[in-house]
Amino acid sequence: MNQDKITRREWLRTSAAAGIAALCGPELSSPTRAAESKAGAAINIGSRRELFVDDFLIQKLAGKAEFQLHHPEPREIALVHDAPWEGSGSGYHSVFQDGKLYRMYYKAWHLDVQPPGKVNTGSHPLFCCYAESDDGIHWRKPELGLHEFKGSKKNNIVMVPSKAGSATSDPGHPAVFKDENPDAPADARYKAIIRSAKPHGLLAFKSPDGLRWTPMSDGPVITKGAFDSQNLAFFDPVRGEYRAYWRIFTAGVADGKTWKPSGVRAIRTATSKDFLNWDQQADVKYVDSPPEHLYTNQIKPYHRAPHIFIGFPTRYIERGWSDSMKALPELEHREWRAKASLRYGTAITEGLMMTSRDGVKFKRWNEAFLRPGVERPGTWNYGHQYIGWHIVETKSALAGAPNELSLYAGESYWTGNSSELRRYTLRLDGFVSVSAPMSGGELVTKPFKFTGSKLTLNFATSAAGDVRVEIQDASGKPLPGFKLDDCPPIFGDAIERTVTWKNGGDASSLAGKPVRLRFVLKDADLFSMKFNP
Repeated sequence: MNQDKITRREWLRTSAAAGIAALCGPELSSPTRAAESKAGAAINIGSRRELFVDDFLIQKLAGKAEFQLHHPEPREIALVHDAPWEGSGSGYHSVFQDGKLYRMYYKAWHLDVQPPGKVNTGSHPLFCCYAESDDGIHWRKPELGLHEFKGSKKNNIVMVPSKAGSATSDPGHPAVFKDENPDAPADARYKAIIRSAKPHGLLAFKSPDGLRWTPMSDGPVITKGAFDSQNLAFFDPVRGEYRAYWRIFTAGVADGKTWKPSGVRAIRTATSKDFLNWDQQADVKYVDSPPEHLYTNQIKPYHRAPHIFIGFPTRYIERGWSDSMKALPELEHREWRAKASLRYGTAITEGLMMTSRDGVKFKRWNEAFLRPGVERPGTWNYGHQYIGWHIVETKSALAGAPNELSLYAGESYWTGNSSELRRYTLRLDGFVSVSAPMSGGELVTKPFKFTGSKLTLNFATSAAGDVRVEIQDASGKPLPGFKLDDCPPIFGDAIERTVTWKNGGDASSLAGKPVRLRFVLKDADLFSMKFNP
């Protein structure tokens, strides 16, 4: 993706002003180091993996090199929400790997739309349900025996509406995670943010096993917002704090009882040391994106590069009636919904992608990350392509291939008796690449310092394409033994390939010194880099 030069300069300037030191991890955490970074000192990346999802490490792109957003590939239906306590309004999935087990939590709800335009939501209360998997691909709903539904406890319900002190929990908007805070007590190894039905706000819950839940406070821990979406929180292992993200409107008033929204659906964030007291509230900002309605945010540290936040917000757009709208799937049902509210029938949703290094300012790709896709029943409607929170690593279906990323998105939302969850896959680190055609392009990094000895790349080329790498000093002068002509062409498609020069791949003599990298690409994509021991 080509960016306007003024926009890029603004991005670099504001990134520094936001404190590049904090973004780069503990090596640049002090005010002194932050000042050095602003002054143009070398960025200390240590041995961490750097993804080319933004301009943070890039000094310039030349030739035909540009950012390329990649898109997930659709796979099988992972889960059908067809149990009597589930239904067509099920969604807001939380997904994470917990040791050898994959866990999933979600809203269980049913929406029934009748021909006169009547929307019925009263077939059962909103529940939070649980599913699990041994591989992230094949999912099961265990009979937990925890909560009764119509006289039986043979179900997978883990939360029901309940009192949390003076508040009433609404488990239909759950966000559940495994707390990686080493100081978390045993009875709070799993945590959740749940919407409060009354009073307005978000409740904190804890669990020792991810199945049995109790409130952590007598009332909402966050009270200013709209909250009519999946609101979430997690522990940030790099910065040693909890961070929350929730839905707001850019204008509106909350009086503690009602919310009168106006403006644009947007996202707010805050941090906490104890999961109960939240401060440093700030509205999420964007580098070069226009105001748009964003329902969910789905932000979390990327597990292979946890200093980088990656989010998959849902874009919501009301397109009204048109010939194209009438040509989309399930017109009759769409017309029923529109009778209840025009937006119910003519709004469309899809998944976006955004990244940040400070948790507040994000690079949001304006192009869709997960489009509605080919027209078929259950698609191109309000509620389609809500991406679950978050991605997990799973085995590839191709024998001998490396692991890949799995993400999950909903379809058939309130169009029948059940909604569905489809799995999608993406290569590891494969969100964005720096890409160049056969005519060639170059990427030159800013000065940085590293630890380790071997440079490894996540890259892909055609059979005729290749990548070559030159190591330069901080001023841009090629270093002896690491010049471009010393690097034989690198070709293939690998998650981690060691770069070599004529004298081998050992770059330990340069560790701790300011250097630049120059990548020359031909019909190639570069996704990430890392220095290994």
